[in-house]
Amino acid sequence: MKAATAYINTEALTHNLQQIRSQAPNSKILAVVKANGYGHGLEYVAKSLPDVDGFGVARIEEALTLRAGGVVKPVLLLEGFYAPSDLPVLVTNNIHTVVHSIEQLEALERADLDSPVVVWLKIDTGMHRLGVRPEQYAEFVERLHACPNVAKPLRYMSHFGCADELASDVTPRQIDAFMALTEGCRGERSLAASAGILAWPDSHLEWIRPGIIMYGVSPFAEPARGAESYNLKPVMTLTSSLIAVREVKKGESVGYGGIWTSERDTKVGVIAIGYGDGYPRTAPNGTPVMVNGRIVPMAGRVSMDMLTVDLGPDSTDKVGDEAILWGEGLPAEIVAEHIGTIAYELVTKLTSRVAMAYQ
Repeated sequence: MKAATAYINTEALTHNLQQIRSQAPNSKILAVVKANGYGHGLEYVAKSLPDVDGFGVARIEEALTLRAGGVVKPVLLLEGFYAPSDLPVLVTNNIHTVVHSIEQLEALERADLDSPVVVWLKIDTGMHRLGVRPEQYAEFVERLHACPNVAKPLRYMSHFGCADELASDVTPRQIDAFMALTEGCRGERSLAASAGILAWPDSHLEWIRPGIIMYGVSPFAEPARGAESYNLKPVMTLTSSLIAVREVKKGESVGYGGIWTSERDTKVGVIAIGYGDGYPRTAPNGTPVMVNGRIVPMAGRVSMDMLTVDLGPDSTDKVGDEAILWGEGLPAEIVAEHIGTIAYELVTKLTSRVAMAYQ
């Protein structure tokens, strides 16, 4: 009997990368492995993707972990460096950086570096989170070109705010703005992350940046656009075991607060996983769990170490049987929809108590 275990399927990861390449065959791939490889294991994921052209991370510590693990391909800090003292570290470890602010530009201009840094200028084309505004673009380009600490040619990128909303006109406007600004530039460019790769082919430039789709999860809310519709396979299957099967009478309540009361005589399964493992405490009654190949509903509040499901009065499930919380046979997107969150959050919030099993 095993407690919470996340099985990571290398073949599914490789398969998904092939599907991504088929979507944008002329683009280089910057595989996004931030947040511990979206919860799948940073070093493991990076080393399982030998054919990508580079890796994207959020923090310098993630980049240094990759370098310490023997990863030699380009690594890009997607949020850029946080302090001027980071710049010599980038040079020593050959780490690329986004530049999105005047503070970063000025730090580069003041730095005394042994060699130049590869810079991706981030442009705010409409998301209004990070990036230089269009009216700042020309000045930033001029100053970065003049800075000896910046490798030439520059590279350019932006990020979509609504690419998963296919009826919105925001993404076409962002594409048009980016293309107009970067027309004639000598450097490589990147616009498309996961939703852009799948739904906005006009954004497939010299580089694409697959994130959640690499792990077999769809970025779209619509069930018709689930991962299976794009021939993507879940890389993570989160499992645990039944540690008890109990008879519950009609009218009896289960768990903290008694928020679920049985409407019939039934059997309840207790599964060894809870919010201490990263399974959301907010999961409501009815959230799907797979036991012995069938979907059963959650019954009662998620505890720190356990959750309970209604197995049904005629069930033959027994202690030790496996339960699948999400993954193969039960897409994380479906579980997330019941909980009122997104699958990104589910896979990235697992705690260190969950055992990782790589296959």
